[in-house]
Amino acid sequence: MQGQAPKPLTLREAVDSAVTRGTRVALARADSATARAGLTAAREWPNPTLSFQYTRDTPHYHGFVEFPIDYPWLRSARIHSASLANRSAGYRFAFERAAARFDAETTYVRAQVAQEHARLSHLNGVYADSLLRLAHVRREAGDASELDVELATVTAGQAANAAAADSLAAVGAVLDLQALLGMPSDQVLVVLADSLTLVVPAANTDTAAGRTLQVAAAEETLASERSALSVAKRAAFATPSISLGVEGGDPTQPYPLPAATVVFPFPLFNQNGGQVATEAANVSRAQAELARARRESAAAIAAATRELNAALLRAQRDRGLLESANRVAAMSLTAFAEGAQALPSVLEARKSARDALVQYVDDVGAAAAAAAAVRLFTSRVGDQ
Repeated sequence: MQGQAPKPLTLREAVDSAVTRGTRVALARADSATARAGLTAAREWPNPTLSFQYTRDTPHYHGFVEFPIDYPWLRSARIHSASLANRSAGYRFAFERAAARFDAETTYVRAQVAQEHARLSHLNGVYADSLLRLAHVRREAGDASELDVELATVTAGQAANAAAADSLAAVGAVLDLQALLGMPSDQVLVVLADSLTLVVPAANTDTAAGRTLQVAAAEETLASERSALSVAKRAAFATPSISLGVEGGDPTQPYPLPAATVVFPFPLFNQNGGQVATEAANVSRAQAELARARRESAAAIAAATRELNAALLRAQRDRGLLESANRVAAMSLTAFAEGAQALPSVLEARKSARDALVQYVDDVGAAAAAAAAVRLFTSRVGDQ
């Protein structure tokens, strides 16, 4: 693939690729398939057993078909437990899809921020070179000192180094995005087609509007474990069976005779206490997991919402500061060209303008990442 031209990649395409080809989604899909298989197994009926016997006593030949009897109350509880486990796996799968979307969005935004930093560093380098040429011109005209030229030279060199570092960081961010999407990450294969803008989709932060996916999965897991505990308690009496067959080989009987056997296991030495204790422990663990899921979900929503609001306020404030800083930088450059201001003042004004722009870019990226986090943690049952 050497020499291959990078292809444009939009945010939507990145999200679709992460959801379709992402590792965490593939693992969640496998867990869901396991849960569905468990439900299928719970619904299956036990197979009959065919047996043949020979005895020296008459009748000599015995043939039986043994049918295990699945208690209705045991079967219904087992199916109910497996169904709840399947629903829990479905909620976890939906959350993993939302998490994959979050990873793609935040990685894409980081790449956008890194590329914007590289662009700003390049423009700053161009500005520094222009300022260096202007300093040379003014020195030749006798309006600037050798100190001004040396200072402009140092500034231009620092700007070039910063531009090179930011360019390398931008390439690394794109390669990280490619790795997340399951693409080769040894060379740049995509270019970001979307620009970084301060657009925040509306997100529902009302915790009373419905169950979040994390809490729903934990609730279904607890219900499944409780049902499994009920199954374990009911399974103290093992599955009985009925055998139907024929006996033959008796000289006194010209025809085979029917035979039947009913087997009822009796829980004399084993009342399934080990399995009951295990399921009781699983219920306790599921209760603790549910309590933790509720606390962590509420805390994550609150933290993401605070970060989103703070980033939006900072970005709006940065926008006003940026306009003022750019005006000061332009006025300082004009004043320096006319000999009305010293070079250090021009450099300081330019640095303030660049810092304001970088801060604005960082805050816009932080707002986009926080909005993605709010969407992730407020993903609710029925949203996917």
